[in-house]
Amino acid sequence: MHQAIEIADEIYKSLSAKGHRVQFAPPDQKMHRVAFEERETPGKDRKYGRYSMGTIWSPHRPTITFVGDVPFGLTLTEMTERATMRYIGGRFVRENTKLPASRRGHAAHTWTTEQDLPCGRFRLIAYSPLQGVAWTESWQDTPKSSIKSMVPVIIRKLESSKGAIHKLMAKAENEAAQRKLEWEESQKRWRHAEDQRRVAQARADSQKQLSEIMDRWASTVSVERFFLEAETRVEGLDGERKDKLLERLRLARSMLGTLDPLEYLEGWIAPDEIYKTKFDQD
Repeated sequence: MHQAIEIADEIYKSLSAKGHRVQFAPPDQKMHRVAFEERETPGKDRKYGRYSMGTIWSPHRPTITFVGDVPFGLTLTEMTERATMRYIGGRFVRENTKLPASRRGHAAHTWTTEQDLPCGRFRLIAYSPLQGVAWTESWQDTPKSSIKSMVPVIIRKLESSKGAIHKLMAKAENEAAQRKLEWEESQKRWRHAEDQRRVAQARADSQKQLSEIMDRWASTVSVERFFLEAETRVEGLDGERKDKLLERLRLARSMLGTLDPLEYLEGWIAPDEIYKTKFDQD
Protein backbone atom coordinates (compact mmCIF):
# COMPACT_ATOMS: atom_id res chain seq x y z
CA MET A 1 0.00 0.00 0.00
CA HIS A 2 2.81 2.43 0.90
CA GLN A 3 4.49 1.84 -2.45
CA ALA A 4 1.20 2.42 -4.34
CA ILE A 5 0.64 5.70 -2.49
CA GLU A 6 4.16 6.88 -3.35
CA ILE A 7 3.66 6.10 -7.06
CA ALA A 8 0.23 7.76 -7.18
CA ASP A 9 1.58 10.79 -5.31
CA GLU A 10 4.43 11.16 -7.82
CA ILE A 11 2.07 10.92 -10.80
CA TYR A 12 -0.59 13.27 -9.41
CA LYS A 13 1.90 15.91 -8.25
CA SER A 14 3.65 15.84 -11.63
CA LEU A 15 0.33 16.28 -13.44
CA SER A 16 -0.69 19.13 -11.15
CA ALA A 17 2.67 20.83 -11.72
CA LYS A 18 1.87 20.82 -15.44
CA GLY A 19 -1.52 22.43 -14.78
CA HIS A 20 -3.54 19.22 -15.13
CA ARG A 21 -5.79 18.98 -12.09
CA VAL A 22 -6.45 15.53 -10.61
CA GLN A 23 -9.71 14.65 -8.86
CA PHE A 24 -12.44 12.10 -8.50
CA ALA A 25 -14.93 12.17 -11.38
CA PRO A 26 -17.71 14.71 -10.65
CA PRO A 27 -20.82 12.84 -9.42
CA ASP A 28 -23.06 14.79 -11.80
CA GLN A 29 -21.15 13.72 -14.92
CA LYS A 30 -21.46 10.37 -16.64
CA MET A 31 -17.91 9.11 -16.39
CA HIS A 32 -16.95 5.49 -15.94
CA ARG A 33 -13.91 3.37 -15.20
CA VAL A 34 -12.97 0.98 -17.98
CA ALA A 35 -12.31 -2.68 -17.30
CA PHE A 36 -8.58 -3.17 -16.87
CA GLU A 37 -6.12 -6.02 -16.82
CA GLU A 38 -4.40 -6.34 -13.47
CA ARG A 39 -2.62 -9.65 -14.20
CA GLU A 40 1.00 -9.29 -15.19
CA THR A 41 0.58 -12.25 -17.51
CA PRO A 42 -3.06 -12.47 -18.67
CA GLY A 43 -4.59 -15.93 -18.56
CA LYS A 44 -7.91 -17.59 -19.15
CA ASP A 45 -9.21 -17.12 -15.61
CA ARG A 46 -8.72 -15.28 -12.34
CA LYS A 47 -8.22 -16.91 -8.96
CA TYR A 48 -8.64 -14.61 -6.00
CA GLY A 49 -9.44 -15.57 -2.44
CA ARG A 50 -9.97 -18.94 -0.84
CA TYR A 51 -12.58 -20.08 -3.35
CA SER A 52 -11.05 -18.30 -6.37
CA MET A 53 -14.08 -16.02 -6.66
CA GLY A 54 -12.84 -12.81 -5.03
CA THR A 55 -12.79 -9.42 -6.73
CA ILE A 56 -10.48 -6.41 -6.75
CA TRP A 57 -11.61 -3.33 -4.83
CA SER A 58 -11.78 0.05 -6.54
CA PRO A 59 -13.21 3.46 -5.54
CA HIS A 60 -16.82 4.17 -6.45
CA ARG A 61 -15.82 7.03 -8.77
CA PRO A 62 -12.83 6.95 -11.12
CA THR A 63 -9.82 9.22 -10.68
CA ILE A 64 -9.69 11.87 -13.43
CA THR A 65 -7.07 14.29 -14.69
CA PHE A 66 -7.94 17.08 -17.09
CA VAL A 67 -5.66 18.07 -19.95
CA GLY A 68 -7.38 21.27 -20.94
CA ASP A 69 -11.03 20.30 -21.30
CA VAL A 70 -10.28 16.64 -22.02
CA PRO A 71 -10.70 14.21 -19.11
CA PHE A 72 -8.45 11.18 -18.75
CA GLY A 73 -9.20 8.36 -16.32
CA LEU A 74 -6.29 7.00 -14.28
CA THR A 75 -6.14 3.58 -12.66
CA LEU A 76 -3.10 2.44 -10.70
CA THR A 77 -3.15 -1.25 -9.83
CA GLU A 78 -0.67 -3.65 -8.32
CA MET A 79 -0.27 -6.47 -10.79
CA THR A 80 -0.85 -10.09 -9.82
CA GLU A 81 0.98 -13.28 -10.67
CA ARG A 82 -0.16 -16.89 -10.60
CA ALA A 83 1.40 -18.73 -7.67
CA THR A 84 1.21 -22.27 -6.34
CA MET A 85 -0.07 -22.27 -2.78
CA ARG A 86 0.30 -25.14 -0.32
CA TYR A 87 -2.17 -25.68 2.53
CA ILE A 88 -0.23 -26.42 5.71
CA GLY A 89 -1.40 -26.17 9.27
CA GLY A 90 -4.61 -24.28 8.59
CA ARG A 91 -3.32 -21.71 6.10
CA PHE A 92 -1.97 -21.36 2.59
CA VAL A 93 1.66 -20.48 1.94
CA ARG A 94 3.63 -20.16 -1.28
CA GLU A 95 5.03 -23.45 -2.42
CA ASN A 96 8.61 -22.18 -2.21
CA THR A 97 8.19 -20.74 1.31
CA LYS A 98 10.59 -22.13 3.88
CA LEU A 99 8.57 -23.53 6.76
CA PRO A 100 9.59 -23.42 10.43
CA ALA A 101 10.28 -26.77 12.01
CA SER A 102 7.03 -26.60 13.99
CA ARG A 103 5.00 -26.77 10.76
CA ARG A 104 6.90 -29.46 8.94
CA GLY A 105 4.96 -32.14 10.77
CA HIS A 106 1.80 -31.10 8.89
CA ALA A 107 3.29 -32.12 5.55
CA ALA A 108 1.25 -35.35 5.52
CA HIS A 109 -2.01 -33.36 5.57
CA THR A 110 -1.44 -30.91 2.76
CA TRP A 111 -2.42 -30.08 -0.80
CA THR A 112 -1.69 -27.39 -3.34
CA THR A 113 -3.80 -24.96 -5.33
CA GLU A 114 -3.19 -21.91 -7.50
CA GLN A 115 -4.04 -18.30 -6.67
CA ASP A 116 -3.35 -14.90 -8.19
CA LEU A 117 -1.33 -12.88 -5.69
CA PRO A 118 0.02 -9.30 -5.65
CA CYS A 119 3.53 -9.30 -7.08
CA GLY A 120 4.80 -5.89 -5.90
CA ARG A 121 4.92 -4.46 -9.42
CA PHE A 122 2.47 -1.84 -10.67
CA ARG A 123 0.60 -0.90 -13.82
CA LEU A 124 -0.93 2.50 -14.69
CA ILE A 125 -3.86 2.58 -17.09
CA ALA A 126 -4.92 5.86 -18.70
CA TYR A 127 -8.25 5.85 -20.53
CA SER A 128 -11.13 7.99 -21.68
CA PRO A 129 -13.91 7.89 -19.07
CA LEU A 130 -16.46 9.23 -21.56
CA GLN A 131 -19.20 7.02 -22.96
CA GLY A 132 -18.47 5.94 -26.52
CA VAL A 133 -14.84 7.18 -26.52
CA ALA A 134 -12.54 4.16 -26.81
CA TRP A 135 -9.00 5.17 -25.90
CA THR A 136 -6.61 3.36 -23.54
CA GLU A 137 -2.89 3.38 -22.83
CA SER A 138 -0.93 1.58 -20.11
CA TRP A 139 2.53 1.54 -18.55
CA GLN A 140 3.97 -0.90 -16.03
CA ASP A 141 6.99 -1.70 -13.95
CA THR A 142 9.65 -3.72 -15.70
CA PRO A 143 12.93 -5.25 -14.48
CA LYS A 144 14.76 -2.24 -16.00
CA SER A 145 12.45 0.66 -15.12
CA SER A 146 9.68 1.67 -12.76
CA ILE A 147 6.50 3.62 -13.40
CA LYS A 148 8.00 6.55 -11.47
CA SER A 149 10.70 6.91 -14.10
CA MET A 150 8.03 6.92 -16.83
CA VAL A 151 6.00 9.85 -15.43
CA PRO A 152 7.33 12.45 -17.92
CA VAL A 153 6.60 10.07 -20.81
CA ILE A 154 3.10 9.42 -19.44
CA ILE A 155 2.30 13.13 -19.18
CA ARG A 156 3.60 13.82 -22.70
CA LYS A 157 1.43 11.00 -24.02
CA LEU A 158 -1.69 12.43 -22.38
CA GLU A 159 -0.94 15.89 -23.69
CA SER A 160 -0.24 14.71 -27.23
CA SER A 161 -3.45 12.64 -27.25
CA LYS A 162 -5.71 15.62 -26.56
CA GLY A 163 -6.44 16.28 -30.25
CA ALA A 164 -7.18 12.62 -30.99
CA ILE A 165 -9.52 12.45 -28.00
CA HIS A 166 -11.32 15.58 -29.19
CA LYS A 167 -12.03 13.86 -32.51
CA LEU A 168 -13.23 10.73 -30.74
CA MET A 169 -15.44 12.87 -28.48
CA ALA A 170 -17.01 14.62 -31.47
CA LYS A 171 -17.61 11.27 -33.15
CA ALA A 172 -19.17 9.85 -29.98
CA GLU A 173 -21.43 12.91 -29.61
CA ASN A 174 -22.62 12.55 -33.21
CA GLU A 175 -23.25 8.84 -32.74
CA ALA A 176 -25.08 9.51 -29.47
CA ALA A 177 -27.23 12.16 -31.18
CA GLN A 178 -28.03 9.70 -33.97
CA ARG A 179 -28.92 6.97 -31.46
CA LYS A 180 -31.13 9.43 -29.59
CA LEU A 181 -32.87 10.42 -32.83
CA GLU A 182 -33.39 6.77 -33.77
CA TRP A 183 -34.69 6.02 -30.27
CA GLU A 184 -37.11 8.96 -30.42
CA GLU A 185 -38.34 7.79 -33.84
CA SER A 186 -38.81 4.26 -32.56
CA GLN A 187 -40.69 5.59 -29.52
CA LYS A 188 -42.90 7.68 -31.81
CA ARG A 189 -43.68 4.63 -33.93
CA TRP A 190 -44.37 2.59 -30.82
CA ARG A 191 -46.69 5.26 -29.38
CA HIS A 192 -48.58 5.49 -32.68
CA ALA A 193 -48.92 1.69 -32.88
CA GLU A 194 -50.00 1.54 -29.24
CA ASP A 195 -52.51 4.33 -29.87
CA GLN A 196 -53.99 2.41 -32.83
CA ARG A 197 -54.11 -0.76 -30.74
CA ARG A 198 -56.04 1.03 -27.99
CA VAL A 199 -58.38 2.62 -30.55
CA ALA A 200 -59.10 -0.83 -32.01
CA GLN A 201 -59.52 -2.30 -28.53
CA ALA A 202 -61.94 0.49 -27.54
CA ARG A 203 -63.98 -0.13 -30.70
CA ALA A 204 -64.07 -3.88 -30.06
CA ASP A 205 -65.06 -3.38 -26.40
CA SER A 206 -67.76 -0.89 -27.38
CA GLN A 207 -69.14 -3.21 -30.07
CA LYS A 208 -69.18 -6.10 -27.62
CA GLN A 209 -71.07 -4.02 -25.06
CA LEU A 210 -73.54 -2.83 -27.72
CA SER A 211 -74.11 -6.41 -28.85
CA GLU A 212 -74.82 -7.42 -25.26
CA ILE A 213 -77.24 -4.46 -24.92
CA MET A 214 -79.05 -5.54 -28.07
CA ASP A 215 -79.43 -9.06 -26.69
CA ARG A 216 -80.72 -7.69 -23.39
CA TRP A 217 -82.99 -5.30 -25.30
CA ALA A 218 -84.54 -8.20 -27.23
CA SER A 219 -84.94 -10.16 -24.02
CA THR A 220 -86.45 -7.18 -22.21
CA VAL A 221 -88.92 -6.47 -25.04
CA SER A 222 -89.97 -10.12 -24.93
CA VAL A 223 -90.42 -9.98 -21.15
CA GLU A 224 -92.32 -6.68 -21.40
CA ARG A 225 -94.57 -8.18 -24.03
CA PHE A 226 -95.24 -11.10 -21.68
CA PHE A 227 -96.21 -8.78 -18.81
CA LEU A 228 -98.43 -6.61 -21.01
CA GLU A 229 -100.25 -9.61 -22.35
CA ALA A 230 -100.58 -11.12 -18.88
CA GLU A 231 -101.92 -7.85 -17.45
CA THR A 232 -104.44 -7.56 -20.29
CA ARG A 233 -105.73 -11.03 -19.53
CA VAL A 234 -105.80 -10.45 -15.78
CA GLU A 235 -107.88 -7.31 -16.32
CA GLY A 236 -110.55 -9.55 -17.81
CA LEU A 237 -110.87 -11.39 -14.54
CA ASP A 238 -112.62 -10.35 -11.40
CA GLY A 239 -112.75 -11.10 -7.77
CA GLU A 240 -110.10 -12.68 -5.61
CA ARG A 241 -108.29 -14.38 -8.50
CA LYS A 242 -107.71 -11.04 -10.24
CA ASP A 243 -106.26 -9.44 -7.11
CA LYS A 244 -104.02 -12.42 -6.48
CA LEU A 245 -102.63 -12.44 -10.05
CA LEU A 246 -102.06 -8.69 -10.11
CA GLU A 247 -100.03 -9.02 -6.92
CA ARG A 248 -97.94 -11.80 -8.43
CA LEU A 249 -97.31 -9.75 -11.54
CA ARG A 250 -96.12 -6.90 -9.33
CA LEU A 251 -93.78 -9.23 -7.47
CA ALA A 252 -92.46 -10.65 -10.74
CA ARG A 253 -91.74 -7.17 -12.11
CA SER A 254 -89.96 -6.10 -8.94
CA MET A 255 -87.80 -9.22 -9.04
CA LEU A 256 -86.69 -8.57 -12.63
CA GLY A 257 -85.78 -4.93 -11.98
CA THR A 258 -85.92 -2.38 -14.76
CA LEU A 259 -87.58 -3.39 -17.95
CA ASP A 260 -86.88 -0.15 -19.77
CA PRO A 261 -84.49 -1.02 -22.66
CA LEU A 262 -83.56 2.67 -23.02
CA GLU A 263 -81.70 2.46 -19.73
CA TYR A 264 -79.41 -0.13 -21.30
CA LEU A 265 -78.71 2.20 -24.21
CA GLU A 266 -77.91 5.04 -21.82
CA GLY A 267 -75.28 2.82 -20.19
CA TRP A 268 -73.53 2.08 -23.48
CA ILE A 269 -70.01 3.56 -23.82
CA ALA A 270 -69.03 4.69 -27.30
CA PRO A 271 -65.48 3.93 -28.58
CA ASP A 272 -64.29 7.54 -28.20
CA GLU A 273 -65.58 7.54 -24.63
CA ILE A 274 -63.41 4.53 -23.82
CA TYR A 275 -60.30 5.84 -25.54
CA LYS A 276 -59.78 8.81 -27.82
CA THR A 277 -56.81 8.78 -30.18
CA LYS A 278 -53.99 11.19 -29.39
CA PHE A 279 -53.03 11.53 -33.05
CA ASP A 280 -54.65 13.55 -35.80
CA GLN A 281 -56.79 11.45 -38.11
CA ASP A 282 -56.21 11.89 -41.84
